[in-house]
Amino acid sequence: MFRGHQLQTTHTEGEGLRAVSSLEGGWEGEAAGPPLASPGLPLGLSSLDLLSTGCSGAPGKVAYQLLHQLFANYSSALRPAEDTEQALNVTLQVTLSQIIDMDERNQILTTYLWIRQVWVDAYLSWDKEDYSGIDSIQIPSSYVWRPDIVLYNNADDQFTSSMETNVEIRCDGQIRWDSPAITKSSCKVDVSYFPFDGQQCPLTFGSWTYNGNQIDLLSMQQTGDLTDLVENVEWEVLGMPAKRNVIIYGCCSEPYPDVTYTLLLRRRASFYVFNLLLPCIMISFLAPLGFYLPADSGEKVSLGVTVLLALTVFQLLVAESMPPSENVPLIGKYYIATMTMITASTTLTIFIMNIHHCGPGARPVPSWARKFFLRYMARIVFVYEVGGNCKRPPQELDPLPQVQSADGEEPPGEGPSPWEDPLFPGPGPLPKEVEPEEQPPCPRKTCWCHQESILQNVDDIANCFREQKAASRRTGEWKKVAKVMDRFFMWTFFAMVAIMSVLVMVQAV
Repeated sequence: MFRGHQLQTTHTEGEGLRAVSSLEGGWEGEAAGPPLASPGLPLGLSSLDLLSTGCSGAPGKVAYQLLHQLFANYSSALRPAEDTEQALNVTLQVTLSQIIDMDERNQILTTYLWIRQVWVDAYLSWDKEDYSGIDSIQIPSSYVWRPDIVLYNNADDQFTSSMETNVEIRCDGQIRWDSPAITKSSCKVDVSYFPFDGQQCPLTFGSWTYNGNQIDLLSMQQTGDLTDLVENVEWEVLGMPAKRNVIIYGCCSEPYPDVTYTLLLRRRASFYVFNLLLPCIMISFLAPLGFYLPADSGEKVSLGVTVLLALTVFQLLVAESMPPSENVPLIGKYYIATMTMITASTTLTIFIMNIHHCGPGARPVPSWARKFFLRYMARIVFVYEVGGNCKRPPQELDPLPQVQSADGEEPPGEGPSPWEDPLFPGPGPLPKEVEPEEQPPCPRKTCWCHQESILQNVDDIANCFREQKAASRRTGEWKKVAKVMDRFFMWTFFAMVAIMSVLVMVQAV
């Protein structure tokens, strides 16, 4: 910004016009009579701030004479060009001071800019030697002609313009107008890689009514000025290149030049990583642990549903801040993939629990399933305790326990069979120690009937015992199959969560 010595004029009662200068050494003088005025001089211009950089201790009368001479026949309504057939060059320079806000949902960028416009007014020049070396003055911008440079992609509903600041007029007719402005511009936000995304927001400046044959808009530098930028906590500014464009619109045949400053932004993703991404990753790793829970605990399905609800809450938080566009953000894709995985894991958990709780009436495990799950898959997922009776065919029966004596010892020799009773001998020969004359006076047919009844009861008990053992064996095998499936899907889903997390984090590099 221009820094110089300023001339100020004030009115005092009974003293006429007093001019005060902040020049080196200073001076104070009085002008008798009323202030200078003329038909071409704007009303109130006698109280303007004047700037003198070329002379030290110049009289105040000289500054007022210069002002009177410049604006005696001046009009701010006409384009100040000596040749109306030639275009007036206007040079533009934009300084980015601060990024106030980036509204992704409404796609509006709010910035604080310093806008500098420089042009040459052919009717506001003088020879500084004729005016005590005064080479520049400062007056309100409303008293000179100004180019109607506006922001084409303005998104402010109130159409607020820049601040009405002073302009600096130099002796060669060059006018420099520096004005601050808070702008709201439309910016197409691409959230495909949110929160590791970058944005390109254009700021297009051009004349609203003057075409390229009347005003030629140029850029002072190849890039916008970022030296006075206040750092933003969410966005990092990578650059601000400038480009001049000449466009012929459909309404008009004349060319319209403009200067477009493209603001290159990159999001600082630390906030979103620690508040949205890492909690989601940690919650996602809880879902495969549902396969590790014992099937009898009754919490396998509850864990999956709870994790699914937690991810739904995070998904809603992301959706509220994103624009409703067809571009799904990266973190949204991760949430959807994780929720799909958890839904699949919960469905598989229900299926595996159904296998685990097979009743005694379940069919035997097929031979291919026994071979695949209990022999091969068990080794892959490190389930070694599934051996036991798995290789034994269910038709093989255990021998019945031998009959023991009262003192707990087995009878010597072959002894009586547990299926025989000495009191009810079969049709075979009688024991040696029983003499024929000592046989009980029981008819042979009656004894045989009692023996058949007891044998039938014992056979029923043995069959029931066999069925119970076979049902227990079938149930155990199905439980072992369910355990192998649990471990297999647990490691599978752990790998899926790890791969998805790595793919998301790679986008940050």
